[in-house]
Amino acid sequence: MVDCRAEIDKYLKRLFPITRSITGEGNRETLRILQEIVPLDIIEYPSGQQVYDWQIPQEWHIADAWIKNSKGEKVVDFQESNLHVVSYSAPVHEKMRFSKLKEHLHYLPDLPEAIPYRTSYYDRNWGFCLSYDDYMRYFNDEEEYEVYIDAAFSEGALSVGELKIEGKSSEEYLLSCYICHPSMANDSLSGVVATAIIARELLQKRESLEHSYRIIFVPETIGAISYCANNEKAMQKIKAGLVLTTCGGPGKFGYKQTWQQEHFLNAMVEEVFKENGIEYCTYPFDIHGSDERQYSSQGFRINCTTISKDKYYEYEGYHNSLDDLTFVTAENLNRSVNLYLQLLEKMDRNITYQNLYPNCEVMLSKHDLYPKTGGAILPGSSVSALDMRLWCLFYMDGKASLHEISQKIGVPIEMLYEEVKILEEKNTVIKVTDG
Repeated sequence: MVDCRAEIDKYLKRLFPITRSITGEGNRETLRILQEIVPLDIIEYPSGQQVYDWQIPQEWHIADAWIKNSKGEKVVDFQESNLHVVSYSAPVHEKMRFSKLKEHLHYLPDLPEAIPYRTSYYDRNWGFCLSYDDYMRYFNDEEEYEVYIDAAFSEGALSVGELKIEGKSSEEYLLSCYICHPSMANDSLSGVVATAIIARELLQKRESLEHSYRIIFVPETIGAISYCANNEKAMQKIKAGLVLTTCGGPGKFGYKQTWQQEHFLNAMVEEVFKENGIEYCTYPFDIHGSDERQYSSQGFRINCTTISKDKYYEYEGYHNSLDDLTFVTAENLNRSVNLYLQLLEKMDRNITYQNLYPNCEVMLSKHDLYPKTGGAILPGSSVSALDMRLWCLFYMDGKASLHEISQKIGVPIEMLYEEVKILEEKNTVIKVTDG
């Protein structure tokens, strides 16, 4: 168990106010801050690059934005909240009547105090977001308004952060989070901070890791697509993955299942919840959600799961200003970090072995794997170390994974792993090589 609450709190507060989008300096600033936690490589994919059916857009820069009433008073101000401007808004500066302006205003009548989060990445337009209370307070048909968005587009790049950790095997797991959402603590930022902390924990024990890890920080959708396009062969070999997001709220834990419902990740997540006495929600895989949509697509078919605490779509602050630092706490996010670390321990130990003596029983005593005096051991209700060795040798045909065997005999994979290491040291089993 790790206790990173103070560190989590510090980075949530530092990262929360940064203006991020799918491109831009805010993303680079975010990645540079994360380099304080873990040594990320920052990779730039150029604007205009074709990435499958998509194209990386121009880079967006915004300096300021506001709406003034006829008295010159700012009634909407980007400097007060970067959610006030529709992300990727085109520049504008003109006076207009409310009848023209209102089609560019976004608000939530059902959440009158909240500022919604809206984007216009691929449709060159502009807009403002504001609370419904402010909409009713400051806007009317008789008023004229001055509208100003100081924004620009340029040929630039899309930024991603990457860390590759080499384990004993070249077989990789993927950890992915998205960095593009501004001023929303659970949706995006909780996953970003959690991923950085988890990456550091993996890095610190890299010498004992059975698998390798590919950890990426990308803008959602276009960033994941761009990364897949630029790393296609490597991504097609990924064993399985985690997409970390919405894991710091006050609500119930849950998880989104992988696209193959029978995949071992689903069973492992449920084991983690049960071992910690946690009641949880199960969300079947669907085509809506985060970047598991890209990784699970036909070209890659990576089974990915997400452990959530107030999952996207499920809480009223989703995609609006109520998703703030009072909604997400370091305490809750630290709990999610530890659940992910527990899951990763199971994932890392899920190896496939081949029994080197498949014809009849292995002579355990010959390999110093059997008690010195025979005849006294009887099968019982509990699974002894000897039982685990025998069952492993029985099932290890080069196809059954350690997790599959652990489920068959009702023993946690962590316990089984320790016995298998002894079998491996005694040269009775061998790991099945990659591919």
